[in-house]
Amino acid sequence: MIFTDLDLQLLLACIFTLLIVASLIGQLIAKFKCNNNNRKMIENLNQRINAWWIMSIVLLIAILIGTIGTLILFIFISFFALRECITLTPTQLGDHQALFWCFFILLPFQYLLIGLNWYGLFAIFIPVFGFLFIATRIAINGDTIDFLGRVAKIQWSMMIAVYCISYIPALLLLHIPNYEGQNIKLIMFLVIVVQLSDVLQYVFGKLFGRHAIVPKLSPNKTVEGFIGGVLSASLIGALLWWITPFDIWQAGLIAILMTLLGFCGGLCMSAIKRDRGIKDFGTIIEGHGGMMDRIDSLCFAAPVFFHIVRYFYT
Repeated sequence: MIFTDLDLQLLLACIFTLLIVASLIGQLIAKFKCNNNNRKMIENLNQRINAWWIMSIVLLIAILIGTIGTLILFIFISFFALRECITLTPTQLGDHQALFWCFFILLPFQYLLIGLNWYGLFAIFIPVFGFLFIATRIAINGDTIDFLGRVAKIQWSMMIAVYCISYIPALLLLHIPNYEGQNIKLIMFLVIVVQLSDVLQYVFGKLFGRHAIVPKLSPNKTVEGFIGGVLSASLIGALLWWITPFDIWQAGLIAILMTLLGFCGGLCMSAIKRDRGIKDFGTIIEGHGGMMDRIDSLCFAAPVFFHIVRYFYT
């Protein structure tokens, strides 16, 4: 597909050009502007840029492989994200058998349903059958200590790390008139808009941030950063209408909704980290924390984006 789709080639060229420019700027700043006061911030900036290189190359490889490659990529993303969620709090011995099912049966089966194009079961498998099975499997072991809390923790982890994230490759299921075979660009639109919103909120917050939006939860998230990041990412989303089945104003409105949902996802994940007394979910991505730290915004945005496209464009 990549060899025949000129729009996709142009988009990828733009992404890697931006990464090259960002890398050059990062190295110049590190060489000429680095001092004891800003050394840590500059190192973090270059770590983030390096991490984006890795993530972009992995995404490119998945695109080259096609649908199977995309599904495999997101299976691994969900696996590591679920692992991070589960390890936040100690588990009881009675939970281990249920967790085995979550990691090695329920998770891959959710993605198998996408590969089989079985939307009817895909949409309800985890929140109905999976949730009922998890509670029953833990109850069978007879360990009732904090039963409700333990079940809820595993169910929430499955919901966020597996169910919600699986809606990203599920975009490949959709049959959109005059857009056949181009659904990978919908995935890229969603990821670019939501992730750019995160980055731009960080940049605007560092440059202009004065008022924390939720001081007790995340003092680094500011009103100025939120407004600047959402508006600028939404504008970029509107300008990317040419890779979607949307008109320019539709792309802009959808981008606004996705950035707002992404902010909500990030805020909820920050609440979990604050509750557990940790800075990041993990350390799998240098400069970016854990897998969940990178996909927290997508968890809330992906299902809504999928259903907007499904109900209005298929």
